[in-house]
Amino acid sequence: WAGSHLLTSLPAPMFSRNTVSVWSILKKCIGLELSKITMPIVFNEPLSFLQRITEYMEHTYLITRACSLSDSIERMQAVAAFAVSAVASQWDRTGKPFNPLLGETYELTREEQGFRLISEQVSHHPPISAFHAENLAGDFVFHGSIYPRLKFWGKSVEAEPKGTITLEILKHNEAYTWSNPYCCVHNIILGKLWIEQYGTVEIVNHSTGDKCVLNFKPCGMFGKELHKVEGYIQDKSKKKRCVIYGKWTECMWSVDPQAYETHKKLEKKGDNKKQKNEELEGAENEDADEMPEVQETVSVIPGSTLLWRIDSRPAHSSVMYNFTNFAMSLNELEPGMEAILAPTDCRFRPDIRAMENGNMDEASREKERLEEKQRASRKERAKNDEEWSTRWFQMGTNPYTGSQDWIYTGGYFSRNYQDLPNIY
Repeated sequence: WAGSHLLTSLPAPMFSRNTVSVWSILKKCIGLELSKITMPIVFNEPLSFLQRITEYMEHTYLITRACSLSDSIERMQAVAAFAVSAVASQWDRTGKPFNPLLGETYELTREEQGFRLISEQVSHHPPISAFHAENLAGDFVFHGSIYPRLKFWGKSVEAEPKGTITLEILKHNEAYTWSNPYCCVHNIILGKLWIEQYGTVEIVNHSTGDKCVLNFKPCGMFGKELHKVEGYIQDKSKKKRCVIYGKWTECMWSVDPQAYETHKKLEKKGDNKKQKNEELEGAENEDADEMPEVQETVSVIPGSTLLWRIDSRPAHSSVMYNFTNFAMSLNELEPGMEAILAPTDCRFRPDIRAMENGNMDEASREKERLEEKQRASRKERAKNDEEWSTRWFQMGTNPYTGSQDWIYTGGYFSRNYQDLPNIY
């Protein structure tokens, strides 16, 4: 939906989470999958998970840049920067998005960024969200389905974002696929909540055989590696063509592998002396997993090229669920929208709307009512032996990876919304 997007504030600041005993709820869940457990609303942020995945699109200009480049290694650099930027909004976002109801949808059109997106909750157990974005000029499509598996490990909750993301750059006849890193929220019982992302992300260009391997590093003993991402791009003959480094919370750079190696050797010489002293100071900490101090922070290797830098957040972001400007506008119902949105769109969800307006009790009641309504219609279908049928996506095969994927069947934007389920 295209509007002015000057919204830089939510209708109400967030509710304080300090009053809730998380432990009483969570001690029953150690080692379990959390998708079947109903969490109190104070752990939420006023967006649906469908809106949260729409935040992948915040830095769409990086895909537009990739479309314009003639060199495939340079295109891969832009795509890699996009893959990192797509998870950057997770930084400090410790609220949990609302689980979408089965059949819930979300659309976003941004003419100034040149794209439109549609997403649908295609499965409830396991929860699967499918999305499809296309460039308005027909230069690219970006799509995937995400099945977030949450596990609780005593002090932290880990989310494994199962599912493949596919970017097709039509102008160059190329397809790239990758999966997102793991994400972990620390100190959910005690101490300050903080977020870490880790794991290896492999981006494959199925047309050229180029590959980018990005290592999101776990923070390590003294927080030295906090937020760091390092990796390289290799061509199909496995020759390293460039090194990529930076932090997913800040910026990504690219540099020639030779320059990188030389720099690392020099760094090592200087580091050996320092390390001996630091090792003596480290002590085991039983209580909270202290969040390492954030230092300013990426030391730029001479000769590097900047691929991406994060936008700063609005001043009052910390009392607005740590939303970016992009996230703040996602739930806005702009004038004239109600008439054309699908009735299943998240913007009509009463529990999210009530929470955004600061009415926590109403939000809580509405969330229970909607979950109850969803259970009742599931029972009704079971009684009549009916299968749920998805509306805008169908289970199919991803032609590039060969694995199962939810494929957009088209037609959403022709705005024929008869027979949509009544989910709110």
